[in-house]
Amino acid sequence: MNSLSLSFELAGCVAAILLIIGMPVAYWLAFSNWRGKFLLESVVALPLVLPPTVLGFYALLAMGPRGPLGKLWIALSGHGLAFTFTGLVLASAVYSFPFAVQPLMVSFEAVDRKLLDASALLGAGKWRTFQRIILPLSLPGVVTALVLSFAHTLGEFGVVLMVGGNLAGVTRTVSIDIYDHVQSLEYGEANHLALLLLAIAFAVLCLVYAVNRRVWAPAWTRWSAK
Repeated sequence: MNSLSLSFELAGCVAAILLIIGMPVAYWLAFSNWRGKFLLESVVALPLVLPPTVLGFYALLAMGPRGPLGKLWIALSGHGLAFTFTGLVLASAVYSFPFAVQPLMVSFEAVDRKLLDASALLGAGKWRTFQRIILPLSLPGVVTALVLSFAHTLGEFGVVLMVGGNLAGVTRTVSIDIYDHVQSLEYGEANHLALLLLAIAFAVLCLVYAVNRRVWAPAWTRWSAK
């Protein structure tokens, strides 16, 4: 498996995991009245300001043979967690967590509370209200969360290097591959991979802004009217 396909597999796994985990966290942050929820908000946002090497170092300690996650994983599977693809997924999920939670939280908070009150008056429970009202109105936030967490994971370097090392076909992602080419003075190969990541990043930003601005709405309206 080459570095690019490994990076896409890693980013896809992380984006899917973060959508599942991030949605209930974002829902609680958006609708909870607990005065101390700023503490959880700070924890969620911590990877945004924490150096990747710091996060990667503590993740490596936790996943090592003497760490709590490492010991648990060895007991369950019989082998270590650090310097594996699974360990890379876990560390990347922590690092990209705010990129999934924050767009979801903003979208949930933007839902008109009058609609939620009306749903409650009609006898709908919280889960049915979420399915029928909150989630459909928050689809731009869902798409943004998926795209941003995918793209952020795709370009990771510090956390990947600390937790996964540089094992070909196992933990060598495209960002690590670019670094290796530069270290070997292979600037042509590094440039090809860098341009590819640049194009992907631009496409991701275009998608996010298109979703938020609903640029397809006029065309969709004309098509549906036919």
